[in-house]
Parts: sequence; structure tokens; C-alpha cells
Amino acid sequence: MQPLTLFATTPKAMETILAEEIQALGGLNIRQTMAGVAFNADLETAYRICLWSRTANRVLLNLADFEVQTQQDLYQGVQGINWSDHMEADGSLAVTFSAKHTQVFTNNHFGALKVKDAIVDQLRERDGRRPDIDTQRPSIRVSVYLQGKKAQLALDLSGESLHKRGYRDVSVAAPIKENLAAAILIRSGWPSIAEQNGTLLDPMCGSGTLLLEAAMMAADYAPGLQREYYGFLGWKQHQAKIWRQLMDDAEQRKQAGMERLPVIAGFDSNRRTIAAAFKHVENAGFAGKVHVEKRELGDAESAQSWSPGLLVCNPPYGERLGDEEQTAALYQRFGDILKHRFKGWKAALIISNPELGFRLGIRSKKPLTLYNGALECKLLRMDVEEKAFFIPKGQNREENIQRIQQIQADNRAEMFANRLNKNLKKWSKWAKRQGIECYRLYDADLPEYAVAVDVYQSDQLWVNVQEYEPPKSVDEQKADQRLAALLMEIPAVLNVEPEQVVLKIRRKQKNTLQYEKMAEQGRFHQVNELGCLFWVNLQDYLDTGLFLDHRPIRSLIQQQAKGKRFLNLFAYTGAATVHAIKGGALASTTVDMSNTYLEWAQKNFNLNKVSGDHKLVKADCTEWLKAQAGDKKAPRYDLIFLDPPTFSNSKSMESAFDVQTDHVDLIGNATALLNTGGVLYFSTNYRRFKMDEEALSHLQIEDISSSTIPEDFARNPRIHYCWKISL
Repeated sequence: MQPLTLFATTPKAMETILAEEIQALGGLNIRQTMAGVAFNADLETAYRICLWSRTANRVLLNLADFEVQTQQDLYQGVQGINWSDHMEADGSLAVTFSAKHTQVFTNNHFGALKVKDAIVDQLRERDGRRPDIDTQRPSIRVSVYLQGKKAQLALDLSGESLHKRGYRDVSVAAPIKENLAAAILIRSGWPSIAEQNGTLLDPMCGSGTLLLEAAMMAADYAPGLQREYYGFLGWKQHQAKIWRQLMDDAEQRKQAGMERLPVIAGFDSNRRTIAAAFKHVENAGFAGKVHVEKRELGDAESAQSWSPGLLVCNPPYGERLGDEEQTAALYQRFGDILKHRFKGWKAALIISNPELGFRLGIRSKKPLTLYNGALECKLLRMDVEEKAFFIPKGQNREENIQRIQQIQADNRAEMFANRLNKNLKKWSKWAKRQGIECYRLYDADLPEYAVAVDVYQSDQLWVNVQEYEPPKSVDEQKADQRLAALLMEIPAVLNVEPEQVVLKIRRKQKNTLQYEKMAEQGRFHQVNELGCLFWVNLQDYLDTGLFLDHRPIRSLIQQQAKGKRFLNLFAYTGAATVHAIKGGALASTTVDMSNTYLEWAQKNFNLNKVSGDHKLVKADCTEWLKAQAGDKKAPRYDLIFLDPPTFSNSKSMESAFDVQTDHVDLIGNATALLNTGGVLYFSTNYRRFKMDEEALSHLQIEDISSSTIPEDFARNPRIHYCWKISL
């Protein structure tokens, strides 16, 4: 007899486990694909897989493959099957249809209706009767998958997803499905631990999914044994005798397995979920054999009679806003419990944020990727005793302490690398969509690593790392070790040479130190920001020549500058002026007191081929503004950008400048240079700044700070303040 062509579906990343199952159950010619496994088998083996697979969702029997270029092609392809061979004319029918990479059917519901019509029309024409539609438990369920022009028509032997074992109360939502729980247990080594009579404990068991999947494995209990419905039961070619024999054999194996069940226990602090777990244990036939009780996580421990085994759980992911800090504390506490109460055990956790795993303080094996629905998760597996940070007594205690501190430091460095990699995936895609080549990748996201990491895409990728000065309470040697560790991780994550990573220590500035040279390399790199070109210098100065957090206000200036006269005060390297000129400014004046930065601004002008009425002025901005405001013949402007330093007592200035004390006069003089209808944008990085609106009550002042914070700086919303000011 010709073997059947079949396909079993499974959640993404579980294909290998399913393939191993199918091979063990007798499948042939096994071929893994995305979210499924194709194979050949006879009908008995297909039944056996439906009954015994712990990781499959559905088992599909292929009926036909055909080409679809029009809607009529689908109708005729389905009619090419003799449906009287598969169902009675007065039976019931359900259709599942999905399409990918095709313009023929953009609506799956319409495609399903076309398939249903083809089957119904054929049976009605032959027998004068038509089947009913039953989406819950039909006689047969037909599945069509259309990819491009190729359609695959199949009979769904499972009928409904095989993860439904039959013991769950449908009103109780489960955080993980049963086949994902089975995959976690298989990859955590539970089958072999159970054979050696090891204990399984889930200290956050919820409604008991992991407990019951573990119990079924240990008891040789077929996961489909309690199901009342399969898709083949109403199929005309169903072989009831074969199925009954498989069921009888599975029942005998279950009875024998229940006699050798190891200890399986679950705790949970929630009374309601424990009640659900009790109900599910009872429904599955494990009453008195699987232990569940209400117990706080802090009270989780092994009974003296329990053999060491596997501690497994699906802890909170901390996905909801505001949960991250609380969840991190939970993981740290959980790690302490493992290290002090479960030495000699293995542990396994599925988590969505790998950084939380480092809070455990236990070195894990290589994480495995699994998917909980659409959410990518990592399965962490640990040998608690081997990697726990336990300090033994004895004369080598100091050496052990140093060794453990190094392991902990390594873990923290891995945690930093993981966060950096996570940020890179997010922000690199965002930057590409926005046309941005320079952006903030990391900004003290983890307290242990208080650095800012900015990337600059030039001829090659450059990385600017600024370490915020550690508090005096942090040991200088430890701070240096952390810094050395992250400087090793950054090149690996970003795939750059160490020479392309530039480190700076950012201390609180008391005067003009931020503008002083740190080195004398003179290395400039060309970058692109929203169509404007700039020279940046990462090596020679604390600041690079481009304030990345001002990107949105520069973009706004570019959008509003067409046909206007623009004034840029405390202009630094003239970046805002370049954007204004790019936006079509008729004329501009760029004022700064530093020859170095005016020369840099001129280089930026040259890079962007600036010509016309665009002046660079060397002057103390406060004195220049005062003089211009008092001169009735001085030029007036339609658009002004005013971004003063927080404090300066440069020798080039006539007096010290303090933005909090001097901003009223500064803004007053600047608005005196505005044309009617003109706008002044005032910005400051001083975190404790308070706008004196009473003294400036004659002006219209609008706080636009939130709209000028770029997305890559949103984690630090106080990076600057900004106001829109008009007459």
C-alpha cells in the first residue's frame, strides 16, 4: 500500500523536537520546515502520532496539490477530489484556509467560502443533499494552504489542535500551551530525570500545565488519551479497529506507568490558580499522585524525602509597563532560593527577557529559543550546585570569593551585552527607516553599567562610549573592571574592531571643559543626518560636534526655514544652521565665541556646498545679542535657535554666564531681533532649570520639550528642555 503524505504543524522553534517524536513513532522520510514537519506514514502511524505526539498542533493528510492563478482554479482544484470518498452528503464540514504571497485571495474567509462551495456543490449535485457547516466538531475538517500559486489541500486528522489534552477547564486561561510545556520539559531533560525517580517541582505552577505534562511523560500517559474528538472519527475511511487497538494499548501503558510515578509537586501563592490546578489534576486522573498547594515563593523548598530532580517554572515575564523592576527583584530572590535550598537540582525557566535570567546569579547553559505564541522566549537550563555562587569555608575562602566575584562580573557583562544586542535590533531598524546614521543605542539602561553608547555610521561604524562618573561609594577598582568588561563586549555585539570604540569619562563640567581638547588626533568622520552632512570628531573632544538629542529640533528648523532669515546662537559647529539652509533659508547668521567651532562650522558649510548670504560671527553671544537688540538698524530674523550652555566662565567672556540667572535677559534680547510672526526656539540641558514666565509674561511661551526628545533618548526624557517663544 502506498504510504500517506502527511504534515504535522508545531509552534516555531519546536520543529526538531517534533521531528524526533515522529521518527520515534514510526514516521518515514521526515523533512523539517518552518513551524512543521513533513513525513510519510501508514494510517496506523498517523493515528499513533495524533495520540502520542506531545508537541504537534495538527496532523494533516495531504489530498492534492494544484496550481491556483484564479479563484476558479481553486474551486476546480477542490472539485478534483471525490468528496463522497471522505464524507456523507448529509454530514458536517469545516474549512480552514490560509494564503501567503498571493494576490488571488487577500481574504482568508473568502478563500474558505470558495473551498466550501466546491465541496458542497459536488455533493449536492451527486446526492441531492448537502452537508452542514459545523466549525466546532465537524465530520471532517478540510485545510487549504495557498502559497504563491501552489495550493495544498489536506484533511485535518486532528480535528482541533492537539495541545488540547481534554483535562483543562476551558474557562481557565493558561499562560503557556500544553505542547510548549512539553517542549520545555523535553529540552530540560525531564524524561531521563523521571526514569531515575527524580522529583519535579514547579514553585509557580499556576493552573498546573507543566505539572500535568511532566506527570504524563513520567507515567507513559498518551497526551491524546482523554480527548473525545479527533478529525478522523467522522471520516468515511476511518479504521475504527486500528484506532481502538491503539487506545487500548495506550490505556495499558498508562496504568503501568501510574504505578512508578515519581514525586511531582507544584506551589503557587494565588488561591484561585491553585484551585484550578486541583481541578485539572483531578480531571487528568492524577488525584493523590500530583501534589499542589498554596505556598508563597519564599517558602518553596524540597521535602526531606524528595530526591533531587528538576525545578521548572514559567515565571512572570515583566512585560507590562512598570513591572520590570519588580520582576527583576523576583528573579533575584528566586535565584537566592535556588542556591540555598536546591543544591544538586537542575532548574529550567522560560523567560522573554534574557537579562532577567542573570538576576538569578546562576550560570546557565546555552539558552534555547522557543515561542510562547508570537512572543520569542528563552529556555534557561541550569545545574544549581555546579554554578551557584556558594562560598565554602576553609583556608581558600578568599580565593573562592574572588573567583565568585569574577563569575558575577562576567554575568553582569553578559547582561550588558544582551541589552546592547536587544537595543541594536530595535534601534538599527528604526534608524534605517528614519534615514538616521547617528543615534543613541544605550543610556545607562542597567544601573551597573552607567554609560551612554552612541553609534556613528561613517566610512565604517564608530562607537562613542561615555562613562558617567561613578559615585564615590563605588570602589574605583570595581568600576574599572566593569568598564573593561563592557569595552570587551561592545566590539563583539556591534561587530567592530576595538579601535572603532572610543571611550570618554563624562564628569560634571565646572566651566568650559566640555569644549576643551582631550587628544590631538584630528580625526574627523563624515555622517549623514536627515539629508545633511556633518563632520564629527570622536577622539579629540568630549562632545563629538553633533548633539544627537537635538535632532528633532534641527529637523523642525529645517521644515520651517524656507524663505526665512535664521539666527543660530551659541551655535557650536553650526549643525542647526546647516539644517536651516537645507530647508531653504534665505539668509543665516551663526554666532559662537570659539574659533575652533566656527572653523568646524565652516567645514560643515563646505561639506554641504553652502553659498549665499550665510555669515559666521565670532562673538560672545550675550554681549552680541545685547548690542544687536539695542541697534534699530540690526537685521531681524524669522527663526532663531538659542541653546546656551548651563554655565560658563570662559576667559573670552566679559563675565560668567549662568543660564538660570541670565535666561530672562538672554531671551528678551533674542526676541527683540524677531520679525513679526517670527519664532524663537530656546533649549537648555540644565535639569533643574525653571523658566521665569512671570518676567517674560509679555511673550507667548509654549513648552514643547516632549515633542523634541528623540525616540532613542526617550528613556531619559530630561535630556533637555525646549520652548517655542513668540511675540
